[in-house]
Amino acid sequence: MVLQAKETPLTITLTEEHEALLQAVRNFAQKEIVPIAGHYDETGEFPMETIRKMGEMGLMGIEVPEELGGAGMDTLAYVLAMIEIAKADVSHSTIMSVNNSLYQHGLMKFGTEEQKKKYITPVASGEKIGAYSLTEPMSGSDAATMASRAVLNDAGTHYIINGTKSWVTSGPVADYVVLFTMTDPDKGNKGITAFIVEADKPGFIRGKKEPKLGIRASATSELMFDNYECPVENVLGNVGEGFKIAMTVLDAGRIGIAAQALGVAEAAYEAAVQYARERRAFGGPIGGFQMIQQKIADMKTRIEAARMLIYNAVLAKQRGGRYTLEASMAKLFASETAMFVTDEALQIHGGMGYSKELPLERYYRDARITRIYEGTSEIQRMVIARQELGLR
Repeated sequence: MVLQAKETPLTITLTEEHEALLQAVRNFAQKEIVPIAGHYDETGEFPMETIRKMGEMGLMGIEVPEELGGAGMDTLAYVLAMIEIAKADVSHSTIMSVNNSLYQHGLMKFGTEEQKKKYITPVASGEKIGAYSLTEPMSGSDAATMASRAVLNDAGTHYIINGTKSWVTSGPVADYVVLFTMTDPDKGNKGITAFIVEADKPGFIRGKKEPKLGIRASATSELMFDNYECPVENVLGNVGEGFKIAMTVLDAGRIGIAAQALGVAEAAYEAAVQYARERRAFGGPIGGFQMIQQKIADMKTRIEAARMLIYNAVLAKQRGGRYTLEASMAKLFASETAMFVTDEALQIHGGMGYSKELPLERYYRDARITRIYEGTSEIQRMVIARQELGLR
């Protein structure tokens, strides 16, 4: 399969390695994840066993070099794998996304060699779990208003961190966290610094686990810091560069969430097509009715358009440089496509779509979060418009 981007000479081609990965992940997801997805959604338990298996397959560090414990593949490989895992269960893909995009991408781009060896290798292999913490109870999209603080001690050896972070994906189970907090509040965004914190140190407190609408097997919680001592060598990048790091990481994360949204949309679409072929009413399959055909046509068209935007973002990332615009467009359109498709698929199923006997209602609940995390649809529109208007 070859995709030619309209405004670039670059192409996306699935190599034999990509094809082999795609088939391996698809087989694993359908065999190992699909049968248990409903159980973990109902109980809200963290699926540690399958996450460990995903680590053994290299899925928890796809773009991490092999010498650091990863698979050493590219962004296209990551997107292909994310789609297949999300088709099976969005919760598993969320855990995978945080490890790959939010946690490891920042360390790979801004970390020292010592930080990479210590904090990437065990996470890329699936032995440990990573997390990313930017949001606070009163600070979401407006990161400059965060209330948490990191103050350098008199000896200049440690930062003392205090404050509460919220909506930390994998927070209840994370071993390491890339944390963003204020070191100089007077400087606004330029006063934010990124730190690598270890969960087993004094002063690291896990707060309440969030009772979420969807992605229930992906554990989310508050994290509280009470005079937590973080050594200066655990500053990620330079002091005051935290906001730049956070936004750079979110660009990569948005490609992952777009792929996730496409995966759940495909799962819902395939279920709807099958049901439209098999369900009979008024003397024939409901797929013969024009209203159902219109839904199928709109769903398929939006899915393929989302795929093209995702591939365009992959191309932009592989060219090097900033790819904020492409990532935001892909994330915006794919997430809204996921909501549209899961809603229409549920509608095609009628009452059965509303029942927990089928996974449609789970797809619907899980898809909703893709319009919120890694930047809401409103934020994506703002980012896209500001890029186009030159207001960066």
